[in-house]
Amino acid sequence: MPYEISEAPILVPKFCEENGFYTSQKTSQNMASIRSKNTKPEIRLRKALYHNGLRFRTHDKRLPGTPDIFIMKYRLAIFVDGEFWHGYEWEKRKEHFKTNSGFWLPKIERNMQRDRMLNKRLQEAGITVIRFWQNEIKQNLGACLHSILGLIAERQ
Repeated sequence: MPYEISEAPILVPKFCEENGFYTSQKTSQNMASIRSKNTKPEIRLRKALYHNGLRFRTHDKRLPGTPDIFIMKYRLAIFVDGEFWHGYEWEKRKEHFKTNSGFWLPKIERNMQRDRMLNKRLQEAGITVIRFWQNEIKQNLGACLHSILGLIAERQ
């Protein structure tokens, strides 16, 4: 099912030398090692949810955006977003891109745009969306868990 775009999609140039984008071998290796699924913060949150008696699906491809955690019983989609890729404090941080900013600025802004569209699609399907930053989970897992359990308690 294609995305319905309510705002003009941000165009991201292809990252290649022909377009003037270069990267070092070390940076390339670092970026290649970044995972999109089963990150440490995501696993910590899943373990905490499981220990609190909640059962869930992970990365359910039937849902728009493939949420990191989906609690079917409560129609609750949980995303654990990386600060770099999803634009944490974007207005402040976008000033600090020194290399390949012509690629990274539209790339991250497009990710943020896609997140908004997916949130809207899930909400239209009657699914509640919760997004956490990885740092939130690393620094205060209890507060994240408390907000999820509080939302579930409201629904019971």
